[in-house]
Amino acid sequence: MVTSTTASRRVLGAAAGVAVMGMIATGCGATTTGDGGDESSADVEEGFTIGLLLPDEHTARYEAFDYPYFEEAVGDLCPACEVNYQNAAQDTDRQQSQVEAMLTEGIEVMVLDAVDAAGAGTMVQQAKDQGVPVVAYDRLAEGGVDTYVSFDNVRVGEVQGEALLERLEEDDSVDDGQVVVMHGSPTDPNASNFKEGALSVLADAVDIGQEYDTPEWSPDQAQEQMDAAITAIGADDIVGVYAANDGLAGGAIAALQSGGVTDLPPVTGQDAELAGIQRIVAEEQYMTVYKAIRPEADTAAEMAVALATGEEYSGEHEMTEVEDGEGNAVQAVLLDPIPVTLDNVMDTVVEDGFYTVEDICADAYADTDFCAENG
Repeated sequence: MVTSTTASRRVLGAAAGVAVMGMIATGCGATTTGDGGDESSADVEEGFTIGLLLPDEHTARYEAFDYPYFEEAVGDLCPACEVNYQNAAQDTDRQQSQVEAMLTEGIEVMVLDAVDAAGAGTMVQQAKDQGVPVVAYDRLAEGGVDTYVSFDNVRVGEVQGEALLERLEEDDSVDDGQVVVMHGSPTDPNASNFKEGALSVLADAVDIGQEYDTPEWSPDQAQEQMDAAITAIGADDIVGVYAANDGLAGGAIAALQSGGVTDLPPVTGQDAELAGIQRIVAEEQYMTVYKAIRPEADTAAEMAVALATGEEYSGEHEMTEVEDGEGNAVQAVLLDPIPVTLDNVMDTVVEDGFYTVEDICADAYADTDFCAENG
């Protein structure tokens, strides 16, 4: 998928970088980091190394989109720069070792999507002690990072809850049974934001029969949790499932199908994973949340290059201020999430080049009505 749309993505990446190039060009040979701290020798013309650390391989987006998008955006902004990329495979100790190795090898700026945001404070401090600024990516790591880019994660949960509630109201099934609620990993601060948003919509509107936190965002754990919910509630009395992302949705749906449920209740998701979109077109999963990764990765690259060259971020997205878990104020860009159902798959993930119809309609999904209608 990444290679099939490289040309169009390069055009988009180049366009996103134009506004920043003028700003960072004046940063060649800059003498300060973005927070006015230690001297920096980073130079766009000579190039430097940016460390990118992503948290897991359960979530398909990181390897398929975040890393290649980020690398491409860096290439557009700083052709002589290199990206040192590592994935922690959901292992905090492994991520700690990756951070230490990067700092030893030499990086000018670190872009960190932490496995454990609270536990990442040590990693952030190690970087700061060496004069290396830190961009928190997708999850707000503690420790006083320099900047942060993600989505409005409370709003993500609200979007999911609103979509589920709206569907239950359309089906006139709000009062016909119970909703199973499956939150994300308790070590991920985004998961608590999703939970806050979703429960603000659902808590007083539906009967929540079972509620779970899912360690490591594991689809296997989600399947086990749904098995337990079916035992506790009864499959016929489950009218909806709030699943915090597409991996959890897949586990929940697998459990329902294994339990003999053929008329599936509406199930939410997030991340617009290919498997989630395919379940949507097969009418197994009701919705997902599309978080356009291209602008997130582009913004992270813009922040990283600006920090390394001693400049301030001045990209197209407005900055706001958030607090991390330790009360540190952090300048941030928060992007808007987009709900995706069967009705707007073509207008969102396909139109943006995230997936092609051929990607979605591969193998067994070719026989769906969506694929027949869209060639």
